[in-house]
Parts: sequence; structure tokens; C-alpha cells
Amino acid sequence: MEINTIISLFGQKESMELLRLAVVYVHLLACCVAIGLVFASDAAMVKDLLKGRVSTGHDNDHMAGLQKSVSNALIFLWITGAAVIGIDYLDKGMTYFANPKLQAKVIIVLLLTFNGMLLHRYVCPALLKVGSLLDLKVGVRMFALFSGVLSGVSWLYAAMLGVGRPLAWKYSLTELLVAYPVLIVLGFAMMVVLTQWARKLNAAAPAQEPSWAFAGIPAR
Repeated sequence: MEINTIISLFGQKESMELLRLAVVYVHLLACCVAIGLVFASDAAMVKDLLKGRVSTGHDNDHMAGLQKSVSNALIFLWITGAAVIGIDYLDKGMTYFANPKLQAKVIIVLLLTFNGMLLHRYVCPALLKVGSLLDLKVGVRMFALFSGVLSGVSWLYAAMLGVGRPLAWKYSLTELLVAYPVLIVLGFAMMVVLTQWARKLNAAAPAQEPSWAFAGIPAR
């Protein structure tokens, strides 16, 4: 009887480990997809920022699709993340929630979710309306830059905490999050400088007198 009980318990534990592995795998895939989409979009936006290109209808469709894809990935992250937490809770009990690394991940994902709502509700519609980040009003442009930087840093930081198993129980919540605001401030400062440089570049371009070629000879 005792042998059968031990075998049954072992089988349950093994099943839970396999279930957790499957859920973590889906969680990781959703995270990779979201990070890839976000940073591909950020790279394209920086490229357009440097060129001062006005958004086209194709770009509007692409941004709408990007919003939907990232939102779906975030939903999958919440579902699979909650499932992993539930499985670990069943195995470790309430002490599991005292893990500073878990607390840090939850805080960042909550900020990421709230920031995503602001991006989708205010920033993306404003960008679609004017066509370019450079054409936004100063206050809206600063908010868009800050939200974009917060999104990128949050995705990377959450991914780092997700794979950083050695960080569990070794550092306090404050120590785990100390670099988070620093990276946001640095990223925001870099984007502000880049935006100002791009605005000056685009403002100077129309001021140049056109050069017309006559018989292969440039003439003003």
C-alpha cells in the first residue's frame, strides 16, 4: 500500500513538472514574440525618425496589426505566468510569494500592462493622426518617448528576471529593481537627444536652395 502511494505521488509530481515545463515554454515563446515585435517596431521608428518620413496607409495597417499582436502576446504572458505561479504555489505553498524575484516580475509586468494601455489609447492614435513622431506636440512627443522607452526596458527587464533563476532569494526587491529606473532615464534621455537632432536635421533640409541641372551643369 505504501509502495503504491509513493508511486502515485511520484507520478503526480512528474506530471506537474511536465505541465510546468509546457506552460513555461509557451510563456517563453510569447515573451520572445512580443520582444521581437516591439524592438522591430522601435528600430523602424528610429529609422523613420532619422528620415522624417510621413506615415502611409500601409504603415497604419502595420501599426494596427502590431498593437493587436503585442496585446495578444501580453495576454498569453498573463495567462501562462499565472499558471506557472499557481503550479509553483501548489508545490511550495505561501512562502513562494515571498520571493523578491517573483515580486519584481509582477511589479514590472503590471507597469508594462498599464503603460501598454496608455500607448494603445493615446500614443498610437496620435502617431497615426499626424504621421510622424516629429510632428507631435512637445508634451505628447515627450510622453510618447517615455512610454516607448518604458515599454522596451520593461520587456527586457522582465525577460532577464524570468530567466535569472540564480537571482531568486539572493537579492532584495530593491536590489533587483535598482537598475530599472536608471535604464529608463538613460533610454529616455537618448531618445530626447535623438529626436531633437532629427528635428533640427529636418528643419534645415527645406531651407537649402534647390539645385537644378542644366545640360549636366548644376545651377542655382
